[in-house]
Amino acid sequence: TAQDPVFDRVASELRAGRKRSHWMWFVFPQLRGLGRSSTAHRYGIGSLAAARAYLAHPILGLRLQLCTRMVLESEAASLHAIFGSPDDIKFRSCATLFALAIGEGENVFQRALDRWCGGRRYEQTLALIGDKQRPTSEAQSLE
Repeated sequence: TAQDPVFDRVASELRAGRKRSHWMWFVFPQLRGLGRSSTAHRYGIGSLAAARAYLAHPILGLRLQLCTRMVLESEAASLHAIFGSPDDIKFRSCATLFALAIGEGENVFQRALDRWCGGRRYEQTLALIGDKQRPTSEAQSLE
Protein backbone atom coordinates (compact mmCIF):
# COMPACT_ATOMS: atom_id res chain seq x y z
CA THR A 1 0.00 0.00 0.00
CA ALA A 2 1.01 3.67 -0.19
CA GLN A 3 1.45 3.46 3.59
CA ASP A 4 4.12 0.77 3.59
CA PRO A 5 7.24 2.93 3.13
CA VAL A 6 6.14 5.53 5.71
CA PHE A 7 4.04 3.69 8.26
CA ASP A 8 6.77 3.44 10.89
CA ARG A 9 7.29 7.21 10.61
CA VAL A 10 3.52 7.79 10.83
CA ALA A 11 3.30 5.74 14.03
CA SER A 12 6.33 7.51 15.50
CA GLU A 13 4.90 10.96 14.74
CA LEU A 14 1.50 10.06 16.18
CA ARG A 15 3.07 8.62 19.34
CA ALA A 16 5.06 11.86 19.69
CA GLY A 17 1.83 13.84 19.29
CA ARG A 18 2.87 15.85 16.23
CA LYS A 19 2.53 15.10 12.51
CA ARG A 20 5.65 16.36 10.74
CA SER A 21 5.64 14.77 7.28
CA HIS A 22 3.16 14.30 4.44
CA TRP A 23 0.95 11.23 4.73
CA MET A 24 -2.48 12.43 5.81
CA TRP A 25 -4.36 11.51 2.59
CA PHE A 26 -3.59 7.81 2.70
CA VAL A 27 -3.50 7.22 6.46
CA PHE A 28 -6.69 9.11 7.38
CA PRO A 29 -8.66 9.14 4.12
CA GLN A 30 -11.73 11.29 3.81
CA LEU A 31 -14.74 11.15 1.57
CA ARG A 32 -13.92 11.82 -2.08
CA GLY A 33 -15.28 15.20 -3.08
CA LEU A 34 -14.15 17.09 0.01
CA GLY A 35 -10.58 17.70 -1.12
CA ARG A 36 -9.88 19.33 -4.44
CA SER A 37 -6.35 18.11 -5.16
CA SER A 38 -5.55 15.13 -7.36
CA THR A 39 -4.02 13.44 -4.29
CA ALA A 40 -7.23 13.94 -2.29
CA HIS A 41 -9.19 12.48 -5.19
CA ARG A 42 -6.80 9.54 -5.59
CA TYR A 43 -6.94 8.48 -1.95
CA GLY A 44 -10.51 9.60 -1.24
CA ILE A 45 -13.18 7.11 -0.22
CA GLY A 46 -16.11 7.02 -2.64
CA SER A 47 -18.99 5.90 -0.41
CA LEU A 48 -20.00 4.38 2.93
CA ALA A 49 -19.77 0.94 1.31
CA ALA A 50 -16.19 1.71 0.25
CA ALA A 51 -15.43 2.91 3.80
CA ARG A 52 -16.74 -0.40 5.16
CA ALA A 53 -14.56 -2.29 2.67
CA TYR A 54 -11.55 -0.19 3.75
CA LEU A 55 -12.22 -1.11 7.39
CA ALA A 56 -12.49 -4.78 6.43
CA HIS A 57 -9.12 -4.72 4.63
CA PRO A 58 -6.66 -6.76 6.73
CA ILE A 59 -3.94 -4.09 6.64
CA LEU A 60 -5.62 -0.75 5.92
CA GLY A 61 -8.49 -1.22 8.35
CA LEU A 62 -6.24 -2.29 11.20
CA ARG A 63 -3.79 0.55 10.58
CA LEU A 64 -6.58 3.12 10.44
CA GLN A 65 -7.96 1.94 13.77
CA LEU A 66 -4.48 1.76 15.32
CA CYS A 67 -3.61 5.29 14.17
CA THR A 68 -6.96 6.61 15.38
CA ARG A 69 -6.30 5.02 18.80
CA MET A 70 -2.92 6.76 18.90
CA VAL A 71 -4.62 10.10 18.23
CA LEU A 72 -7.30 9.30 20.80
CA GLU A 73 -4.65 8.54 23.44
CA SER A 74 -2.42 11.52 22.61
CA GLU A 75 -1.51 13.92 25.38
CA ALA A 76 -1.59 16.84 22.93
CA ALA A 77 -3.82 19.80 23.73
CA SER A 78 -5.88 19.61 20.53
CA LEU A 79 -6.19 18.08 17.08
CA HIS A 80 -4.60 21.26 15.76
CA ALA A 81 -1.57 20.63 17.99
CA ILE A 82 -1.24 17.12 16.56
CA PHE A 83 -1.95 17.80 12.89
CA GLY A 84 -1.86 21.52 12.19
CA SER A 85 -4.24 23.00 9.67
CA PRO A 86 -5.98 21.82 7.52
CA ASP A 87 -5.06 18.26 8.55
CA ASP A 88 -6.95 18.64 11.84
CA ILE A 89 -10.11 19.08 9.77
CA LYS A 90 -9.16 16.14 7.55
CA PHE A 91 -8.87 13.94 10.65
CA ARG A 92 -12.32 15.04 11.83
CA SER A 93 -13.71 14.33 8.37
CA CYS A 94 -12.08 10.89 8.30
CA ALA A 95 -13.33 10.04 11.80
CA THR A 96 -16.83 11.12 10.81
CA LEU A 97 -16.82 8.93 7.71
CA PHE A 98 -15.61 5.83 9.52
CA ALA A 99 -17.83 6.41 12.57
CA LEU A 100 -20.76 6.34 10.16
CA ALA A 101 -19.38 3.25 8.42
CA ILE A 102 -19.14 1.31 11.69
CA GLY A 103 -22.47 2.48 13.06
CA GLU A 104 -23.46 1.34 16.53
CA GLY A 105 -21.22 -0.47 18.99
CA GLU A 106 -17.55 -0.05 19.83
CA ASN A 107 -16.39 2.79 17.66
CA VAL A 108 -12.90 4.24 18.07
CA PHE A 109 -13.74 6.91 15.51
CA GLN A 110 -16.71 8.23 17.48
CA ARG A 111 -14.60 8.12 20.65
CA ALA A 112 -12.01 10.30 18.89
CA LEU A 113 -14.74 12.71 17.83
CA ASP A 114 -16.08 12.73 21.39
CA ARG A 115 -12.67 13.58 22.82
CA TRP A 116 -11.38 16.05 20.26
CA CYS A 117 -14.51 17.56 18.70
CA GLY A 118 -17.07 17.53 21.50
CA GLY A 119 -18.76 14.59 19.77
CA ARG A 120 -19.58 16.70 16.72
CA ARG A 121 -19.23 15.04 13.34
CA TYR A 122 -17.95 17.01 10.38
CA GLU A 123 -20.93 18.64 8.67
CA GLN A 124 -19.47 18.62 5.15
CA THR A 125 -18.89 14.87 5.35
CA LEU A 126 -22.45 14.34 6.58
CA ALA A 127 -23.83 16.50 3.77
CA LEU A 128 -21.78 14.75 1.10
CA ILE A 129 -22.76 11.29 2.41
CA GLY A 130 -26.38 12.41 2.24
CA ASP A 131 -25.90 13.53 -1.36
CA LYS A 132 -24.19 10.25 -2.27
CA GLN A 133 -27.08 8.24 -0.81
CA ARG A 134 -29.77 10.05 -2.80
CA PRO A 135 -30.91 8.54 -6.09
CA THR A 136 -28.87 10.04 -8.95
CA SER A 137 -31.76 12.03 -10.43
CA GLU A 138 -32.56 13.63 -7.05
CA ALA A 139 -28.91 14.49 -6.35
CA GLN A 140 -28.56 16.09 -9.79
CA SER A 141 -31.67 18.19 -9.29
CA LEU A 142 -30.11 19.74 -6.18
CA GLU A 143 -27.06 21.06 -8.03
